Amino acid sequence: ANIDTNSRLCMASAAASYKRSLGSDTVPACYEDLEIADLIVITGSNAAWAHPVLFQRISAAKQQRPHMKIVVVDPRKTATCDIADLHLALRPGSDGFLFSALLAYLADNHHLDEDFIALHTQNFEATLAQAKHSAGSLQQTADVLDVSADDLQTFFRWFAATEKSLTLYSQGINQSATGTDKGNAIINVHLATGRIGKPGASPFSITGQPNAMGGREVGGLSNQLAAHMDFSAADRDRVKRFWNAPNLVSEPGLKAVDMFRAVGEGKIKFLWIMSTNPLVSMPNADAVKEAMRQCDMVIVSDCMANTDTALAAHLLLPAASWGEKNGTVTNSERRISRQRGFLTPPGEAKADWWMICQVAQRLGFANDFNYSHPAEIFDEHARLSAFENNGSRDFDLSGLTALSRAEYDALKPVQWPINDTFPNGRQRFFDDGFFFTDNRKARFVPATPVLPENDHDGDLIMNTGRVRDHWHTMTRTGKSPRLAQHIAEPYAEFHPQDAAQRGITDGQLTDVFNKRGSILVRAKVTENQRRGEIFVPMHWTSRYAGKARMGTLISDRRDPLSGQPELKFSSVNARPYPTDWRGFILTREDIGEPGHCDYWASGVIDRGFYYEIAGQGDVRATVDHLESTMPGGNWLRLSDEQVRHHRRILIVDGRIEAVIFTHQQEAFSSRQWLIERFRDDVISNSDRRALLAGKPGNAEDTGAIICSCFQVGEKQIIKAIHAGCNSAAELGDTLKCGTNCGSCIPEIKTLITAQSETISGEISQ
Repeated sequence: ANIDTNSRLCMASAAASYKRSLGSDTVPACYEDLEIADLIVITGSNAAWAHPVLFQRISAAKQQRPHMKIVVVDPRKTATCDIADLHLALRPGSDGFLFSALLAYLADNHHLDEDFIALHTQNFEATLAQAKHSAGSLQQTADVLDVSADDLQTFFRWFAATEKSLTLYSQGINQSATGTDKGNAIINVHLATGRIGKPGASPFSITGQPNAMGGREVGGLSNQLAAHMDFSAADRDRVKRFWNAPNLVSEPGLKAVDMFRAVGEGKIKFLWIMSTNPLVSMPNADAVKEAMRQCDMVIVSDCMANTDTALAAHLLLPAASWGEKNGTVTNSERRISRQRGFLTPPGEAKADWWMICQVAQRLGFANDFNYSHPAEIFDEHARLSAFENNGSRDFDLSGLTALSRAEYDALKPVQWPINDTFPNGRQRFFDDGFFFTDNRKARFVPATPVLPENDHDGDLIMNTGRVRDHWHTMTRTGKSPRLAQHIAEPYAEFHPQDAAQRGITDGQLTDVFNKRGSILVRAKVTENQRRGEIFVPMHWTSRYAGKARMGTLISDRRDPLSGQPELKFSSVNARPYPTDWRGFILTREDIGEPGHCDYWASGVIDRGFYYEIAGQGDVRATVDHLESTMPGGNWLRLSDEQVRHHRRILIVDGRIEAVIFTHQQEAFSSRQWLIERFRDDVISNSDRRALLAGKPGNAEDTGAIICSCFQVGEKQIIKAIHAGCNSAAELGDTLKCGTNCGSCIPEIKTLITAQSETISGEISQ
């Protein structure tokens, strides 16, 4: 937990350092593109939450250069829209039509770079013809996208008129059954305008995983060999000779969806899963669970023993975690960095490479897997990249071969390729107009946009994604009290009209379901959501909630080329889930799944654990059961059976050990104050009375935490606003909120707006 919290704080410090650098006369070279672009298009990413350091760079740059235009393309109004000049809230999955229509517009209005197309590309005519066929008129495209024609025209004009245009795209583009076409459509408009590889002008995939680039460099995809080589005859022959591996695999392996389907069919009987949680993250997750149940042998390597996937394993291997690993990682701009472990792996935990070598040696390959240090593996990796390369392949580490152990340990961050031509690395690809194809010309790929396939298994479309302070399936971030404070429960966002039509109210438990499964989550009603669509976060697992694995609702439709599942578009139904009572538990000990509850969600606090609970029927029986599972001690009790109101506080050796609160309707409004009492070694008599009274004593109730970095609560911020702080900057000066990673700034601004309206109303009265 400390490692993950520290890593986020390190990211925050990087953002803060960058802000300070803008005060100087020079901008670091590695920051160049985002800072000098005149138009940044962000599509398929809530960057404010998913890429906070990058977002803060963009936000700071826009403050310095107000003429910079920001366009956000997203069905939802997210925190990223806080800095947008234009938000295109398009129909889910229609991005391919948007960029194909943009290409047609650029051609029709003479905004193409004809010389660049002629000299450095191929297959443009077929690509343009397909784009024009898909686009239709401006109004027709606007109708397909479900945006206004005026907004669409504005975007097209801005892009056409702005030489320094940068398009950032992420999982909202990639996680689609037509993600390959969408990516190609984005690249096509940049190739057609010559805006690729130039300062402030390029398409740029902002990846959803740290070291995603590094994984691809070593052949971490089923359709790749190491060092960016594939399964062509020439590449296979080259790798076979380098490794002296006559039995090298002859064709790509199965991608994830197909692999688990093969497991379910009994075609794969041995499965080794490393540092991922597919029982939550895969589509049709219950089918994946059943497939793993039938598999003869499932091995899981992880640093966490209680993930959903680990519980399905026959054998667990303890793996070294981030701060315990020694090796290299590569970020999105091709920058290789040395990662040096600063903690000793606990217990029997080992590095993944060591485990693989041990298994390989026992399979008879001792001479080929006799590495004793990551430096030796890196050297082989570099030598393979250089083998018969001579500048013909993009990935080339020939300048890093034969490093001594000391040189490897002292390796400074550097952008590949590193070779005789670029001994210090290469900051920018394609600036010379040459591409890594057989004839050195970029290849236009015709994109055929289609709307996502709707199986009509519900009248709502479910989108999925991240929240601000959690990562993937919470195996790491779920252990950090700070990161659990921002959003404590799984939820679904509804447009007010959709909610009203279904009798769903804000904060109500809601059953979201289709033929594949169902989840039980808290409803959030917001105008930021398009009608007919809902948003459900991806993070909550069986470890942290009773019924919130959103992957159970997603079909296994996937892109035929990339194999990427359609994670952003699933038809679902929703209905209110009636309960007779709701409540929460705070306890110093992890009690696992609380019994006698229809709904529960859990997380960590500074000195223990919290559980949100709700149910139907006799709440007293539930409270009695929960009390019976707790250790012995002095229980303080207050009950009002008519409103199903129970407060029970367990005191052991003078301090709070556990709290059980239930009620019929109202939530306990001073939750943060109560959580903070778990820090007290001895609970005072006044606080005992305050606990039963349901309101704080002399201690300040800070409210729900908004700023995780500095632990600033909602009530503190509201108080400061009423005291005269009228901007995020003034609140930052007073409370420090928003001055580190900055990801809370959009919420702070929302509070300012809401409280300003309240203050104005009070003045007018």
